Amino acid sequence: MMDAVSSSRGGEERERMTERGGIKAQQRSPINPLFNQQEQEQRELAEKLTWLLSTYRRISDSYIIEFFSESLWDTLPVSWQEALGDLTPPQIADLLLDKEINDRRYPSVWPLSLLALRTAAHVLSFPRKAPGGHSEDAGAAVPEEFQSNQSQSSLLRHIFRKHVKPKKQHEIRRLGTLVKKLCDQANCNCVVDVGSGQGHLTRFLSFGLGLDVTGIEADPNLVSMANKFDRQLLLTLTKENQRSGKAEGLHSAPGPSPRHVVGWVNPQASWDVFIQQLVTASESDSSVGPTTGPYEKKQRVEDLHLEPHSCQTKGEDKAELQNTLQTQRTDINISDSVAQINTGAFPSGMETESVAQINTGAFPSGMETEMLTCKSIPVTDCGVKELGSFVLTGLHACGDLSSTLLRHFTNCPQVQVITSVACCYMKISTQENPNPPGVFQSQFSSDITVANSSSEYGYPMSDWVRGLPGHQLSYKAREGACHAIEDYLLRLREESGLLRTHCYRAILESIIRAERPHMRRPGVQTVKKAHALSFSEYACLALPRVGLPADLPYDPVCVDSMLAHQGKVVAYFSLVLLLAPLVETLVLLDRMIFLQERGFQSELIPLFDAAFSPRNLVLVAVKPKEAQS
Repeated sequence: MMDAVSSSRGGEERERMTERGGIKAQQRSPINPLFNQQEQEQRELAEKLTWLLSTYRRISDSYIIEFFSESLWDTLPVSWQEALGDLTPPQIADLLLDKEINDRRYPSVWPLSLLALRTAAHVLSFPRKAPGGHSEDAGAAVPEEFQSNQSQSSLLRHIFRKHVKPKKQHEIRRLGTLVKKLCDQANCNCVVDVGSGQGHLTRFLSFGLGLDVTGIEADPNLVSMANKFDRQLLLTLTKENQRSGKAEGLHSAPGPSPRHVVGWVNPQASWDVFIQQLVTASESDSSVGPTTGPYEKKQRVEDLHLEPHSCQTKGEDKAELQNTLQTQRTDINISDSVAQINTGAFPSGMETESVAQINTGAFPSGMETEMLTCKSIPVTDCGVKELGSFVLTGLHACGDLSSTLLRHFTNCPQVQVITSVACCYMKISTQENPNPPGVFQSQFSSDITVANSSSEYGYPMSDWVRGLPGHQLSYKAREGACHAIEDYLLRLREESGLLRTHCYRAILESIIRAERPHMRRPGVQTVKKAHALSFSEYACLALPRVGLPADLPYDPVCVDSMLAHQGKVVAYFSLVLLLAPLVETLVLLDRMIFLQERGFQSELIPLFDAAFSPRNLVLVAVKPKEAQS
């Protein structure tokens, strides 16, 4: 029955998906049809996503470790079981997960409902391929900047690579360069980096790109490390200049060293509380900057010998900046990325199928040029202490922090631009789960005045999505949206031994429940190189971690029978991964609609190489001129 219903609905969905025009011509406003079409298409996409996800909620909400204990395979239509049950891992990659495969060879006839689900999942999810990035079928291949040395980006100077993992090097260079470009467009030199951690992005924005940067981070230990790394960077520069014979007097600064602030951004506090945090921190000694040698508080970025395009800070250098960017063949064309915000266009390197998705309303059709021209303000001294305008950024701001920053952008007059890269969707608060597990609890929370007694949840943010039936996203569905589908594709194609770890954990769950029926999904710390162990060796290490004896007896024949179904475990988990990008798309689309409802256009740019940095979509919004006056 489920198969028949799914097939029927899938056919209707395919018909609706072919209507690329979004709304009929007679429904468009004669005054500003582009604006209305964009808004309508976004809302229609949200409707399609909520319907599709609610229809297959059983899959996205399932825990793969319960594959045997909850008989998950039997919950699938029989025709799906027959189509997927005997596939090899590479076949699963080609036939189910990889949206860029054009020539698919099926070993058997697939049911229309399964084909419809795969097509809808591929078409309705936001494109993830960055300009110059790898395709999904490239797996976890590293970007070209790491070809010569997989731990050192060739496009980032060594002072910004120290203590920074390759993934973070890739991210801070691309996001930092985009933020700098937006600052130039907005005529604003000040940036507030929320959730700044150890200050890797903050240092690149400040020392590398000449911006006036304040980083705010709730963990005082990370702030301490940030200040330590700042001092190390300046000490390194001092030694290098002494060896090269440079005169230290040349290092007079265009702006201060970055400020690192200890502070927790309360999701329930109003924007003026957030501004007061920044003002108070700027006026106090809680932010201790580097104080090493002649670089105390001042540093001339032109003398840091950075990558060619990272030192341009004045208007007359913008042409040179763009020329340099075009010569960096392995670099993202930031000029083009920002041009997307003006024109609504997408990178020319995007695949045809991805470009076709623009018509679904996933990406706004256009943005007025004036939206990138902020109110002219002095850039010589626009620190947050003086409450000047600033650009707000958050690189993988966890859970509700990303949604909170968007609310501050819409309400706070000082925030002119926002770049938001989200992560940890499972930590977002919802009406059904206002306090999800794993959320950071700040020691400062009791000292911050809450704006009002009614909570504003991290999802949904928009009135439109909140009113759609079936819009709810469970903790498990949001957790699944954080998986790296590109990495799993690589495992499938290589038939990696890592694929057996889900099967091992699912068997272990069955053994645990047989012994302790009320113990469900207990946390088992990662068993190192579990895939290289036999199951008995794995069980001996894992059982004590849930309070059971290592030699707990179990039926080896039953275990062998479950091990024989490893391929089905992989196939089922791949179905979960198929739906994961839809969940992420709905969360991010909800934020775009939230901004739209408040009068702000936005763009979603796949900025990072998805195979290298799975949470690679950056939401960019710029206030129009009238909102800045």
